Amino acid sequence: MNGPHDLGGQMGFGPVAPEKDEPSFHAEWEKRALGITLSCGAFGAWTIDESRHARENIPPAAYLAVSYYELWIRGVETLLKRHGFATGEELLSGRKLQDGTAPKRVLKAEMVPAALAKGGPCDRPVETAPLFAAGERVKTKNFNPATHTRLPRYARARTGVVEAVQGSFVFPDDNAHGKGENPQWLYTVVFDGAEIWGEGADPSLTVSIDAWESYLERV
Repeated sequence: MNGPHDLGGQMGFGPVAPEKDEPSFHAEWEKRALGITLSCGAFGAWTIDESRHARENIPPAAYLAVSYYELWIRGVETLLKRHGFATGEELLSGRKLQDGTAPKRVLKAEMVPAALAKGGPCDRPVETAPLFAAGERVKTKNFNPATHTRLPRYARARTGVVEAVQGSFVFPDDNAHGKGENPQWLYTVVFDGAEIWGEGADPSLTVSIDAWESYLERV
């Protein structure tokens, strides 16, 4: 979807200024925010793609006014309410007021190291051969869905070159909305700076994205 999360190339937000030796967390509460999000995700009620879409749906004024982990908490609040684990009143009060959805599983403390080591692999087999090959020129499609997509706005309707075929992976545009994993081939596509940013772009600049097969068409 087009939203405040998709800012690539947008003006008015200032330069990206990486913090030297940046810590993983800037405050103690951020550790808890991460833990809560991962623990709730382990309930098995939603996918990582639905979780991303929940954060993307935060209204722009609110999205741009809060920090990274505040976005995570707001997203998980939406998911807890959507899937019946908690009501808005319960989240505000901080206490259980009624029985809600029972989790499919609970992530206990002793299970955390193994769960983190396993991660969340999303590579899946597909029966078809890839449509595109490394070195082939392709063009991204031009669409503006209200639903989740991993194709950024700045890279739509742009011509580039396939740099690599990465394998086949869960298609997030469907997986975010309960339509199944529907895996597709995934490609790294490279664009010249001028193709993305237009006249006046740094001629030495290239931009690469990972693009699912249904995002692409032959030139």
